[in-house]
Amino acid sequence: MTVVPRRRLGDLEVSALGLGFMSFVNSAGADEEREATALVGEAIDLGINFFDTADVYGPEVSEILLGRAIRGRRDQLVIATKFGNRLDRSGLDSRPSYARSAVDASLRRLGLDHIDLYYQHRADPQVPIEETVGTLAELVQQGKIRHIGLSEPGPQTLRRAHAVHPITAIQNEWSLFSRQIEDETLAIARELGIGVVPYSPLGRGWLTGRVHSRADLSGRRLTHPRFADAVFEINRRLAEEVAEVAAEVDAQPGQVALAWVLSRGDDVVPIPGTRHASYLRQNLGALDVVLTPAQIARLESIAARVAGERAVRPQHIGVETPLQNAKAPA
Repeated sequence: MTVVPRRRLGDLEVSALGLGFMSFVNSAGADEEREATALVGEAIDLGINFFDTADVYGPEVSEILLGRAIRGRRDQLVIATKFGNRLDRSGLDSRPSYARSAVDASLRRLGLDHIDLYYQHRADPQVPIEETVGTLAELVQQGKIRHIGLSEPGPQTLRRAHAVHPITAIQNEWSLFSRQIEDETLAIARELGIGVVPYSPLGRGWLTGRVHSRADLSGRRLTHPRFADAVFEINRRLAEEVAEVAAEVDAQPGQVALAWVLSRGDDVVPIPGTRHASYLRQNLGALDVVLTPAQIARLESIAARVAGERAVRPQHIGVETPLQNAKAPA
């Protein structure tokens, strides 16, 4: 069995692969709880100690199920969650008052006395990052959270945030299909000693090798720009190129895609999500995949040819917040 190595996100020591919990959003009923608890138990037994959720997943459901699943096994686990999207999905909110109420609600749902890594889910264009991070720093002092993270911040917003309080990790989309983090943000994160937690490292499912037609799609992917009719065939052919490399190394396409992300550096900890133990074990197999320089070069030629926006709401990606002296809502 693959031994899961540890990597560091700042002062946090975590498994080299985490588990994203965004798939558990349907209900907090008994059947969902059994499935979630079994998956988390399997992940822990396999060596994963890093679990990622958010208050808006469900909303609330993902946090509730993860909290129940880790009950009695909380020691040695690193639990990350996020705030900043209003739970009614009406917009962003990172005002200090909202952050304080959001962390208390997440602690209740998770059944925890502290959150190990607490992210601002998206930068709020109405609130200076200094105000948001200043409030999160107070929550660190109060013992409610241990470390601060940002998801998809603008590069200069990241730098300004770190000047207020050390940022432990950024969570950005990063895969063979989405490499925009490499344009500017990655260099700033590494300059400041900030770890990187790639979400959607499997290209939102494209890189698993399991999407062949739009009939294979369901849920949120049906409305995602990368799966639209106009671009579907372009992206399908690119996914086939990844599958061809996977065949060369006797691996699954998703394993190759994850292996590439893992190879970006020891400060990189992807969090692929799944509901299935078989896919969880398959993802861990990426730790054993070795790619040649030629294979890496072929894989890296893909990103420039991907069609469609990488996000449903691209206006929420890479936002630079107003300066502290700008007027912000109370």
